Amino acid sequence: MFWRRKKGEGEANEPKQESQGGLGTILKGVLYGMASHGNVTAALRTRMHLEHLFMFITLGDMLGIPVLPPYYSLRILPYAVPNIESWKRRVFRERDFTDAIY
Repeated sequence: MFWRRKKGEGEANEPKQESQGGLGTILKGVLYGMASHGNVTAALRTRMHLEHLFMFITLGDMLGIPVLPPYYSLRILPYAVPNIESWKRRVFRERDFTDAIY
């Protein structure tokens, strides 16, 4: 069963959605794709690699490779705890030869 809200309930707190179409919106999307999509993708890929490196340096002990002394790893640990599970999945996932293409 789907839950349905009664008419007039909670409408004061929700922002109004604007229409998605329009020539200006389409033009902005095209210009973004032509001008900066490649740069944004490269920046996100660089950020991903730096986050992998940070997690590896910080938590290399989990893989059996002590890079930092334990004192510094424990100081940084509270900032890294929320990302440990997703990092393990990314590092230990099975890779195919097609992953190297992209």
